[in-house]
Amino acid sequence: MSRFSLIYLCVFSFIVTIFSFLNIIYSNYFNLYLNIDSYIYSLIISFLFGLTFLLKKKNQEYKISIYEKIITVFLGYIILPFFISVPYYFSIYNITFVNAYFEAVSVFTSTGFSIFENIKHLDESLIIWRSSSQWIGGLYFLFSIILLIDIFDSNLKKPLTNLLSFNTSETLKQSAKILILYTFLTLGIFIILNIFDIRSFNSFNIAMTIISSGGFLPTNSLEIILNSKTKEIILSFLILVSFFSLFLSYNLFTIKNKNLSFFQEDIYLLIYFGIVVLLFFFLSNNSNSFTETFLSISSSISNIGISLNGSYQNSSFIFLILTIIGGSFFSTSSGIRVVKIYSLFKFSLNELASHAKPLNVYVNKLEFSNSKLETNDINKYFISVLIFIFSLLILSSLLTISGINLESAFKLSILTLMNTVNSSIHGLNDFNFYELQYFTKYFLVIFMIIGRVELLTLLIILKKFLFKN
Repeated sequence: MSRFSLIYLCVFSFIVTIFSFLNIIYSNYFNLYLNIDSYIYSLIISFLFGLTFLLKKKNQEYKISIYEKIITVFLGYIILPFFISVPYYFSIYNITFVNAYFEAVSVFTSTGFSIFENIKHLDESLIIWRSSSQWIGGLYFLFSIILLIDIFDSNLKKPLTNLLSFNTSETLKQSAKILILYTFLTLGIFIILNIFDIRSFNSFNIAMTIISSGGFLPTNSLEIILNSKTKEIILSFLILVSFFSLFLSYNLFTIKNKNLSFFQEDIYLLIYFGIVVLLFFFLSNNSNSFTETFLSISSSISNIGISLNGSYQNSSFIFLILTIIGGSFFSTSSGIRVVKIYSLFKFSLNELASHAKPLNVYVNKLEFSNSKLETNDINKYFISVLIFIFSLLILSSLLTISGINLESAFKLSILTLMNTVNSSIHGLNDFNFYELQYFTKYFLVIFMIIGRVELLTLLIILKKFLFKN
């Protein structure tokens, strides 16, 4: 492992150390001593790993390749969950290492699959550990996007910067901006939830879940927390924070220095969201109330997946489609992304039109942008769709072989690759992960990681072989 990889991973191991320390303080303050030793173990292990880059001899300065950065990001999704799994493994609940690591990967990738069936039997400190680990995972994902910013096209970079590439100074500047925005948005969500009379403990955990696009709840059912229509509406709008770009609030605040292209993707997302809501309420036969349906739509497009326990049999497939499409590129949500699907759609229409009317000139240019769509970018978008379909077929087959019925295997595969929790809107709210065979959990762990790093690793690796120029 290179010094760069060590430094990058050690920074996040120190963050795990900090949250371990905070959990120790919380456990002491509220006399929750049952699992306090497990956080001490996590603190020691993550802290010692964090010290390793100080002990490693400094190599001669060299330029870090994009492939080294990709490997570093991928290693983070394998190594850091080991630290997060420690409190599960050493807890009083007699969890095997495989189950503890499965839970940790699900947490760190902001997926939300859980081996715990009854949340009310869990120690409060362990519930906070799950939520705060989601928060770390969301931050890691955003930092990794900045680390690999050079592989993305200019249209995806627009919400962030006008620069074509980042040097070390600019990378640190943008990373600091992400940390500040991520923290203050979390705090803002927490405050708003408290204002609307949601218990502080629940507000904290939900805020961590929303900002990271995670799927963990501090209770067995969302109905326990949302006991009024007003709270359902407020939560629905707060969930959209992880649907739009993380930099939307910053760009709005500094709008005098921004042109319209900085808001390009967010404008598309707003139009898309409006169309989905209108179509859903005018054409759907859903029997649930307006607020329940609105919450389910917001949760699906943000790749969170949490919902109220309504009847969604007639619309579960639609919610899966919304989950596949996903939200903003610079958010913690997953999905293929709205802007990419729209780009592919427009490019395809122009190609068809150019064959029908060859004398006409069709420009592949997105609205609210001055740059044209490059063929290489379209190729990458198309390959990302193929990778998703290919991964979906493989995982569905593996889950079916392991004994899961075909429909559940297909739905679970989509949610795994999109890092979205199973719930009543997908018809999988009663799915039992604890009873899965170990090799099935290994498959889910691998594909949860693939779902989180697909656009950051697989596309650039394919580009190396398919796009020589």
